[in-house]
Amino acid sequence: MRRVSILGATGSIGQNTIDLIARAPEDYQVVALTGGRNAQKLAQDAIRLGAQIAVVADEAALPALREALSGSGIEAAAGRAALIEAAQRPADWVMSAIVGAAGLEPGLRALQGGAALALANKESMVCAGPLMLRTAAEGRGRILPVDSEHSAVFQALLGEDIASVERIVITASGGAFRDWPLEDLDKATPEQAATHPNWDMGQRITIDSASMFNKALELIETKEFFGVSPDKIETVVHPESMIHAMVGFNDGALMAHVGPADMRHAIGFALHYPQRKSLPVERLDLVKLGQLTFRTACEVRWPALRLAREVMHTGGLAGAVFNAAKETALDGFIEKRITFSRMAGVVEEVLTSLSAQAGLIDAEVTLDNVLQADHLARQKAHEILTH
Repeated sequence: MRRVSILGATGSIGQNTIDLIARAPEDYQVVALTGGRNAQKLAQDAIRLGAQIAVVADEAALPALREALSGSGIEAAAGRAALIEAAQRPADWVMSAIVGAAGLEPGLRALQGGAALALANKESMVCAGPLMLRTAAEGRGRILPVDSEHSAVFQALLGEDIASVERIVITASGGAFRDWPLEDLDKATPEQAATHPNWDMGQRITIDSASMFNKALELIETKEFFGVSPDKIETVVHPESMIHAMVGFNDGALMAHVGPADMRHAIGFALHYPQRKSLPVERLDLVKLGQLTFRTACEVRWPALRLAREVMHTGGLAGAVFNAAKETALDGFIEKRITFSRMAGVVEEVLTSLSAQAGLIDAEVTLDNVLQADHLARQKAHEILTH
């Protein structure tokens, strides 16, 4: 019986993970479930799976969690310290699905304990890729990618020599505004941006898909996770979202991972790795599908892609600055303080400003330095938003 924990259990990735585990409860011992503030949902799932502990990040939700868990024998806790403690509890496999930079330290703690970390929190690799990989090696843990794109690349590379890779092509749906005239983008509302044509995801990641900041993070994660040159990483818009990524080799072969827009595939692959087991996902009817189309990922329409390429070439703590500025700019858009197009401008201004500070971007990638860069970037982004 495998011991598993789910960090970010109430989000879309967490819920899909719970769906898979609940189909074979006899195979798993659930150690910890964590969530943001949805105490009722967290308690319901903790009871359903027989978890040892349930943790809400929002301390104000603790009384509701305790009440919902009353009589179950399941521990209830809240706050950052409790979240870290839950992540450190001995487990064989840990899903890291906390959204944003907040997921970095819990994932690191799980790796230190030797767990296999199923990484859906792309910000961890963007902000601290070298630290994540080093921690996995030192703690005898392993990182398994759960983003559909990186899972696809990982699978295409099984049994292959990374030195033979000429290119990695990351596909993008294009999000809600892929067909909008450029001049209309500044009129886009958060509600419109939060509607995805293919995937069922949370608000923030869906808006990031529309702005391509989500894809920008994935490009940086590709470089960090697979250790390839930025010049070998490409993006194309693929509206059908059936091909998740492609890997091109030095003999001209291009291996594509094709599958339905269902995150349970990537989650299930990581959950069962190194085995493949049957998953409750749609089997594609290629005749019914008919055709697959591709478009250029225009950096004028999606400037986040250009900024990601600059971050990859800069390295160091540029990823941490990029992500923190992005998260803050996204808050500004959701709160309707800035326009959709202004988000990229805010991020670029923060990158330019902090890159000029000697010893910041090129500092060693440690947790303390990442957190400091994150703090400074958010502070600068807030200054920009208020002026």
